[in-house]
Amino acid sequence: MKGQGRIVKLIGGFYYVDDGQAVYQTRARGNFRKKGIKPLVGDEVIFESSNPTDGYILELLARKNTLVRPPVANIDLVITVTSLKEPDFQANLLDRFLVMQHFAAINTLLYVTKGDLLTPAAYGVFEPIFAYYQRIGYPVLMTQNPFLAENLQALTDHLQTQTAVVTGQSGAGKSTLLNHLNPDLALATGVISQSLNRGKHTTRQVELLKFGSGWIADTPGFSSLEIDQIPLDELKDQFVDFVPFSAQCRFRGCQHVNEPGCAVKNAVADNEIASWRYDNYLQFRTEIESKTRFQYKRK
Repeated sequence: MKGQGRIVKLIGGFYYVDDGQAVYQTRARGNFRKKGIKPLVGDEVIFESSNPTDGYILELLARKNTLVRPPVANIDLVITVTSLKEPDFQANLLDRFLVMQHFAAINTLLYVTKGDLLTPAAYGVFEPIFAYYQRIGYPVLMTQNPFLAENLQALTDHLQTQTAVVTGQSGAGKSTLLNHLNPDLALATGVISQSLNRGKHTTRQVELLKFGSGWIADTPGFSSLEIDQIPLDELKDQFVDFVPFSAQCRFRGCQHVNEPGCAVKNAVADNEIASWRYDNYLQFRTEIESKTRFQYKRK
């Protein structure tokens, strides 16, 4: 038989394709490798199969977007889970996720966890931080008890018929969140490494799971994330809070570093742009510049 379906899982070189009726174990045709084509979870494909465990992917249909980390295609929404405690909140890592997702042109929602591990006073320190993210356009679901029914319902409302990916820092509670949304998933959850204050990877690969009329994917967590695939001169455009001020800069194409008359730097000085966001922007620029110089020297 020949049909169309979606890759929902990749294990050991086998691609599992769901056509809405059944899941087929398939392999990619040899010419894919010759052409440098690598199927991803989320890809829509044309495949043929004589039985459920022996099929071939014939064609990849056009992608509307692609994430590099995690490697997944055709996503409507990224739910970025960020922890306040165990592991500690890292604005730098969160901004890396947000920059990468904006570069891929994918909508993002922030889901904040582990507030129940903090005192009310300690929790209150984080409220203005996430109020800022909300103000610049990122939907935020945040309560001290992270899995209140109203939060879970609000998240379910966001999902509807969409294809969503749950991503974030290792140990932030991604699998736990999915288990609260649908206990039938029974995903493995982990503990925090006390020596590193980092989460352990309980999810080993990306897998799309049916959720209502849509799809949702648990993904491996990250304790670090490189952003060097973004061109240096485009990095500034991935900081959504910079964009309203960029048009007011004296020089067209201002990179918001040393240029005179920079409206973005003025906005940082006036507390209209969060200082940690600007600091992260400068750090990301340095990383991209260093990687670019290294690649140039190797040529």
